Amino acid sequence: MPVVKYPRAVDPLWHEWDEKAQKCGLRHTIYAVNGDRYTGEWLDNLKHGKGTQIWKRTGAIYSGDWKFGKRDGYGSYSIPDPVTKEYKKVYTGWWKNDKKCGYGTMFYPSGECYEGEWSGRLRSGWGRMCYRDGSVYEGQWLAGQPGGQGMLCLSNDNRYEGGWKDGKKHGPGRFFYLDKGLLLEGIWVADIPKCGIMIDFCRDEAPAPIQYPIPKIELADPDAVLAEAQAMFDDSQN
Repeated sequence: MPVVKYPRAVDPLWHEWDEKAQKCGLRHTIYAVNGDRYTGEWLDNLKHGKGTQIWKRTGAIYSGDWKFGKRDGYGSYSIPDPVTKEYKKVYTGWWKNDKKCGYGTMFYPSGECYEGEWSGRLRSGWGRMCYRDGSVYEGQWLAGQPGGQGMLCLSNDNRYEGGWKDGKKHGPGRFFYLDKGLLLEGIWVADIPKCGIMIDFCRDEAPAPIQYPIPKIELADPDAVLAEAQAMFDDSQN
């Protein structure tokens, strides 16, 4: 009985084009089952290179770099305003493994803004935060909160310079009460000054100075008192 040979099935043209797109990084658009849309470059069936993702449920948009299916590199993330439907930037900066990592700027719904370093979605490293009440913190961050050395400038120009821990003043620091012409230099624990020296500072330029100047310190060695307090503080941290 003769053997019948059937012609080999030919792949459709779109399949051949898709393979080329994956190998060459060509841009094309793919719709997910849930309605999400990605337009950009691909590699081995993964988002890779430059591309834009739109999430159907929230309307959020990410436009920037991708690496093996995840946001990685430089990019911007925006969401639509619930009333005007206009897009507002939420974050612009660097990403790694789908998380904010490196230098970037975050815009919060309250109007506050952070510019600085990130690690694993959290503010970490050096950064500058502008708060809604007009105050500004600039310095080190750890796990999303001020931690290390930093300066907080209040809306009335008073400021604190020194140590921070868990978002609170902690350790040696100086608080400049410029509205009253005073300076407190001492040691803070969880936002509370535990000991220190208060002196006049730019009293003549202060808008609301206290009625009388602070009297001269009569301690024989005030620096030694602060040094002892500092040593006690260091021991308590160990």
